Amino acid sequence: MRHSILMDCPLPTSFSSTSHSFFLFVLVLLLNTCLHLPNPAVALAEDSSSSIISRFQQYLQIDTAQPSPRYQEAADFLISQAKSIGLESQSIEFVDGKPLVLLKWAGSNPTLPSILLYSHTDVVPVEQHKWAYPAFGAHLDSHGNIYARGSQDMKCVGMQYLEAVRRLKSSGYQPIRSIYLSFAPDEEIGGHDGAEKFSASDIFKTMNVGIVLDEGLASPTENYRPFYAERSPWWLVIKANGAPGHGAKLYDNSAMENLLKSIESVRRFRASQFDLVKSGLKEEGEVISVNMVFLKAGTPSPTGFVMNLQPSEAEAGFDIRIPPTADPEALERRIAEEWAPVSRNMTYQLGQFKQKNTVYDNFGKPLLTKTDDSNPWWILLEEAVRKANGKLGKPEVFPAATDSRYFRLQGLPAIGFSPMANTPILLHDHNEFLNKAEYLKGIEIYESIIKVYASYVEHASNEVTKDEL
Repeated sequence: MRHSILMDCPLPTSFSSTSHSFFLFVLVLLLNTCLHLPNPAVALAEDSSSSIISRFQQYLQIDTAQPSPRYQEAADFLISQAKSIGLESQSIEFVDGKPLVLLKWAGSNPTLPSILLYSHTDVVPVEQHKWAYPAFGAHLDSHGNIYARGSQDMKCVGMQYLEAVRRLKSSGYQPIRSIYLSFAPDEEIGGHDGAEKFSASDIFKTMNVGIVLDEGLASPTENYRPFYAERSPWWLVIKANGAPGHGAKLYDNSAMENLLKSIESVRRFRASQFDLVKSGLKEEGEVISVNMVFLKAGTPSPTGFVMNLQPSEAEAGFDIRIPPTADPEALERRIAEEWAPVSRNMTYQLGQFKQKNTVYDNFGKPLLTKTDDSNPWWILLEEAVRKANGKLGKPEVFPAATDSRYFRLQGLPAIGFSPMANTPILLHDHNEFLNKAEYLKGIEIYESIIKVYASYVEHASNEVTKDEL
């Protein structure tokens, strides 16, 4: 490039000393300019990357934190992006004021089961005074880190879907299977007005979904983390009763004493499960976790609590997470016999937990997606990540709850996957961030996955179950 430019500049054959000096000046100036001409391909890539990051920042800057998410603003932004790409779009409200945005890229063979790229638009609240930058400012620092609530959970994934589809459409690719992108509300508060209603709707049935991709977790290592199942939440409240009495007297079976015995029993069970994780025998998502989240007792006074009165009631709340491989009936027996026995004047909400999700789907099978050769979607995921020069870690059970459970309840395979390698896990944490290089790499990963999934046609003529497709 540089040589061709110089050769295209005709040189004079004779000139004066003054002309000679002037010519040398012009020659040096021209040479310097030529040496610093930008490479068009590099300039185009930089401009493209800049635009991609800008769109990500725009989405992050929309405050969709619970309990007052700006859903309509997010929906308007997503639909505008869909129009710029050329996707079909609609906004659906199963509950007023809570739009679910559904986008579609029609495949050439709509009879084949479709692909659902699922994400949620809401995020958890922030304690702004504990952040280094505004939580909805999407600040990009000198290291390339983008700070914002939702940068990991999970606005990154939703925008990576869109950018991957944008690239594929620009390249002229035509999917065989139809591709749906959904952006749902309320995942952070249980998903009842979002994914739960969506997955049970007539609209969802007409989509003929064969595979669902949903959120995963960041990985501090170079390996991406795929999730084939998740622990179901049980939110348990135990209540102890006893006769009130003077604070100086020793009683048997007081409310506080009985509750403390229960808490100690729960603590021992928790320690036994946690020891399996600390010893490396099991991953966090493979054990039953129990954490006390509140303790309520005492008689209030204007200055705090009455200190010389033992209360007649005491309560404790526990967040329990159960993997699909655990025995829920055995856990319920443990609660009734050890943690809240009637013999100690204990009660709990048997069958009426504030949240108690099943570990089985609607067909009586464990709520998990196969990760072996019997599931072509798993094999295709491994292939696609490898093609994009990514590394996939071993499949895991997600330690918390996601909206994937609603799709698995329908008997559908669902894989949790967020392509964020070499990244600290900061979802729901202060100073949540994602590096722009990892974000851009994730788009390449999704581009590969979408292309491999949407081109898959094996077993199309066979009668197979949704587990296989």
